[in-house]
Amino acid sequence: MFDKSNRPVKQDRPANHTAYETRRPKEKEMIFGIRAVMEALDAGKTLDKVLVRRDMSSAIARELMMRLTDHDGQLMTNVQRVPVEKLNQFTDKNHQGVIAFLSPIEFYRIEDLIPSLYEAGKTPLVMVLDNVTDVRNFGAIARSCVCAGADALIIGTRGAASINGDAVKTSAGALHSLPVCKVDNMPNALAFLRESGLNIVAATEHADHDYTATDMRAPLAIVMGSEDKGIYEGNLEQCTDQVRIPMAGTIESLNVSVAAGIMLYEAVRQRNL
Repeated sequence: MFDKSNRPVKQDRPANHTAYETRRPKEKEMIFGIRAVMEALDAGKTLDKVLVRRDMSSAIARELMMRLTDHDGQLMTNVQRVPVEKLNQFTDKNHQGVIAFLSPIEFYRIEDLIPSLYEAGKTPLVMVLDNVTDVRNFGAIARSCVCAGADALIIGTRGAASINGDAVKTSAGALHSLPVCKVDNMPNALAFLRESGLNIVAATEHADHDYTATDMRAPLAIVMGSEDKGIYEGNLEQCTDQVRIPMAGTIESLNVSVAAGIMLYEAVRQRNL
C-alpha cells in the first residue's frame, strides 16, 4: 500500500498474528508425527528438541519416550511437554501431538571428548553455557570459541538455545567446526570436568577478584550464565574459582557473548605469554 507521494505505508499486523508465525522453522528442519520421529531416530538423525503434547499417554507415546532415553535413563535430547496450541503454531499439518526439530550438527559425548583432547596433547579450553537461551548470543559465543581456539562448547539438554539454521548463521558457520556437547545434568558434567583435571572458572559479577588474576594456562572450563539469572547455584558450587569483569558506569553487566569473548581472550593472552 502506498500514499499519495508513492511512499510505502506501514500496515498494522492482523489481530490474530503471533510471534511463532513469523519465526516458524522451515519444514525441512522439522519432523511431524510419532512414527516419523521414531524412524528419524532409527536412521541416526540428530534432534535438537522434541515437543510432545502435554496429555499424551498412549503406548506408542511411551515407546517414543523410551527411544529418546539412553541406557542410563537420561533423556538424549530436550523434550518439552506443551499444550496442543503451541504445536499448532509450528505447523498446520497433522503432527499427531509430536514435532521434532532436526539439529544441523552432531553432538559429542563429554566423556569421550575430554580424554581425546588430552590424548592429542592439548591443554583443554572449553566454554560452558548455563541457560544461555538467546540464539544470537549462542551463535556469537560459538564464533568467538573458534576464533580463540577453544576445544569445545558445552550446553545443557534443557535451558539452552536451539541449535538451528539461525544459530549456525549467527556463528558464521563456526558450529560446523566446533565440537558441541549436550549434557543432561550440568552439575555432574562440571564435576566430571574437575575430576578430569580442568579448572572450572565461573564469570559472575558477584565474585571478589578480577578475571585477570586467575591462572588460565592450565586445563580450563569457562562457565557463563544467562544475563537475567546468572549461573545456577548448583553449578557455581562445582566451580573451582569465581571471577568478575570490572564494570564502570551505571550498566550492571555486559552482553553474555561479549563477556565470553573477554574471558576466552584472557585465556589466549595468558597462554601466549
